[in-house]
Formats: sequence, structure tokens, C-alpha cells
Amino acid sequence: MRELHFKDNFWNTDITCTGGYDNIIQHLNDGRRTCKEIEDFMKARATIEEKYAKELLGLSKKVCGHNEMNTLKRSLDVFKLQTENVGLSHLQLAHTIREEAKKLEDFREKQKEARKKLEHQMDGLHKQKTTQYKKTMESKKTYELKCRDKEEAEQNMNRSATTSSAKQQEKLYSKAQQAKNSAEEADNMYNSNVCSLGKLRDEWQNEHVKACEFFENQEAERISTVRNMVWTHLNQLSQQCVTSDELYEEVRKSLEQCNIQEDIEHFINLRRTGDKPPAPIPYENFYSNQRAPPPRQPPTITRRMPPIPDSNASGDVLYSSVTDPSYSTIRY
Repeated sequence: MRELHFKDNFWNTDITCTGGYDNIIQHLNDGRRTCKEIEDFMKARATIEEKYAKELLGLSKKVCGHNEMNTLKRSLDVFKLQTENVGLSHLQLAHTIREEAKKLEDFREKQKEARKKLEHQMDGLHKQKTTQYKKTMESKKTYELKCRDKEEAEQNMNRSATTSSAKQQEKLYSKAQQAKNSAEEADNMYNSNVCSLGKLRDEWQNEHVKACEFFENQEAERISTVRNMVWTHLNQLSQQCVTSDELYEEVRKSLEQCNIQEDIEHFINLRRTGDKPPAPIPYENFYSNQRAPPPRQPPTITRRMPPIPDSNASGDVLYSSVTDPSYSTIRY
């Protein structure tokens, strides 16, 4: 199948039209804009990686298992160390991505500078071609007008050849001769402009072919560069994943060496305080070591009875006597 190329597919039938060339330039400008977008994308990714790296580095400095001991402590130390290494690797990745973005920027500017001179040259040819074409078309109009004037003068001279006087005939002849000379001058000018336009067209056509070939090569180089750069970028991200996995594998290996029973026994040996439990605590009654005092008995009280009148007596009142020596009037 025949390959298609710029130089065969961006012509215009109108010699003053630059539509095909403009389409190429527009496409190249779009390609340059794509390079800028990818460049900005990679710079943004580098900023994200750098921020992530700094966050990881800060995280690796935080306390994590400070009071832990033995094998688990060693594993946690490896965990923090490899977290720091992952952060450093992402920091390196950010630096690498920025370098790739700078390469793409330099490539974009290099292509821009290489195109600038050629575009300036082609723009000059387009202006010259358009100007010469307009000049040629104007000279053509002048030539046609002069030719009609010449024919009209000759016809007038021929029509009045038998009716006009010699003086009039001479005047018409002179006018026809002037019209003929003007027509010849216009013819020469028109022919000269056509020749100049032809030479300019040939020059422009050759330069257009060269420009198309140059632009096509630039476009092929741009596509190749962008494709390879994105490929390289993905390889860098994949390598970062491999690097991170290798660093995390070190943590997993350390965790494999973490022995639960060993750590428990390590703690026991380090902090043990004895192997005998405390004796049972007996119940002690508050009164078990003291003799209780005998309860105090209240004294026996003999109540004094009221006097009983003796009906047989002569009226004297008799009182009962108290014979108990412990008698007391104090009541308890």
C-alpha cells in the first residue's frame, strides 16, 4: 500500500490559497500544545510524588512501637526504616520525572526554533506569490484593454479610409499606431509578469515540497519522542512499584523473624518479680484479741410502799421500815 506524505496531499488549485499549508501548520501547533500538556502533566505528577515522599519521610520519624521490645521491636524498626527508604525513592522518582519533563520542554523549544526560520521563509514566498499574481492579473486586464483600444482604433481608421480627408486619415493612423504600441507594451508587461509569476510559483512549489518534508519529519520525530517519553515514564512508575515492593519485602522478612513466644519470654526474663504467689489473707475479728467486759447489772430496787392505815389503831399512822442497807432513793 502506497504511503501518504504531506508533500502529496496539501496543495490547492487556487495559486493564492494557502489552505493546505495552513492545515499543516495548525496540526504542528496542536502537536506542540500536546507536548506542553504532557510536560505539565509530568511536572504535576512530580509535585505529587515529592509531596508524598515528604509526607512519608515525616511519617517515618514518628514514634512507632517505642515501648516495644525484642523481635517485634526489631521488625517495627525495619518497618520505619523501609518507610523512610520508600519516601526517599519517591523523592528520587520526582526528580527523575522532572528531568524527563525538562527534556520534553527542550525538545518542544528546539522544534519551534527549527520551524521558525522555515515558516518565515514560506510566509515571505506566499506574500510574494500573492502580490505577483495580483500584479499579473492587473497587467492582464491592462493588456486586454489596450488590445481592445488597438482594435477599435484600427477599425475606425479602416472605416474612414475612403470618407475622411488625408489629415483626418493621418490622425486616425497615428492614434491606431499609438494604441498598437500601448497594446504591445501591455503585452510585454503582461508576459513579463506571467514569467515572473511562473518562476516564483516554481520556487514556491519547490520550497513547499521541502517544507512539507521537513514538517513531516518533525511530526514523526514528535510522535516518536512523546511515545517514548510516556513509555519511559511508565517504566519509571513500574520500577518505583518494584522498588517499593522490595523495600516492603524487607519488612515482611523481618516480621517472619518475629517470634511471639520469644518476645513473651524476653519480657518475663526482663521484668520478672518472683515466682511465689501471696499467702491467703485470713479473716481477723476485731474482738478476737480482747476480753469482753461483763455486762453491768442494775441494782435491785425495793420500792417504798405507801403507808397503810391501821383500822385497829387509835389513829396513828404507821410507816414501813427499811432494813436493807443498800437501799437508795436513786432510780436507775
